[in-house]
Amino acid sequence: MSIAFNPAIPIFRIFSVEKAQEFYLDFLAFNLDWEHRFEPDFPVYMQVSRGALVLHLSEHHGDACPGSTAYVRMHGVREYHAELSARNYRFLRPAVESRDWAEAEMTVTDPFGNRIRFGEIGATKD
Repeated sequence: MSIAFNPAIPIFRIFSVEKAQEFYLDFLAFNLDWEHRFEPDFPVYMQVSRGALVLHLSEHHGDACPGSTAYVRMHGVREYHAELSARNYRFLRPAVESRDWAEAEMTVTDPFGNRIRFGEIGATKD
């Protein structure tokens, strides 16, 4: 038997399903894959995705700490930035920056303080 790892699925703590959907579905253009509640008025646990990137969002206390960060390697950071900029989301205007470790990097912060850093390795510098 050999050891093999699958991609990690970050879990972000959220406090409002409506705000989470506005940010992840409307702004970032993720898909809602599924959501689960033990009872109708209980906290939600949901999965959102875009392409191969999968995130879990949870209202459950103890599932994750607000203010967490996930680093996502990707291609097309500048194109994604242009797509997000065109949406005119009133709560966030992310920028693209060059870093020592990434030719292009863009950080977005959700309404609950969680950050996703999208980094492109090997892109052409401006």
